[in-house]
Amino acid sequence: MFSDLFDSPWKILIVAVVLIVLFGSKKLPHAARSLGQSMRILKTEVQGLHEDQSAAEAASPSSAARAPDPVPPPAAIAPHQQPDQQAAQIDALRQQIRDLQRAATLHAADPDADLAAVPAEPQRTQQPG
Repeated sequence: MFSDLFDSPWKILIVAVVLIVLFGSKKLPHAARSLGQSMRILKTEVQGLHEDQSAAEAASPSSAARAPDPVPPPAAIAPHQQPDQQAAQIDALRQQIRDLQRAATLHAADPDADLAAVPAEPQRTQQPG
């Protein structure tokens, strides 16, 4: 479709005149510069995505082989703890899960955000009763 558009110098001249008339001679260099910068940004982002994908593929087999079990079996939890201590520990773990989920949500919305700056929810403690 476009291959025969630029086969003659007259067609190129007509396209150039139309562009100058549409954009004006003052805005045309700025528009071309902006287009070039946009193309450069797109190219670097695509390269970054390919590098991230290859790094993730390279890291996933090794990390899966050495990843410890994230949840210890019930027997590994100290059996000598009182039930209220176990409940407090469970509450603390649930709080950590909520904080991690909030940090992951914020990271998905803004990948450049500092995850250490994510405020944690205040600890909820049970009053002995």
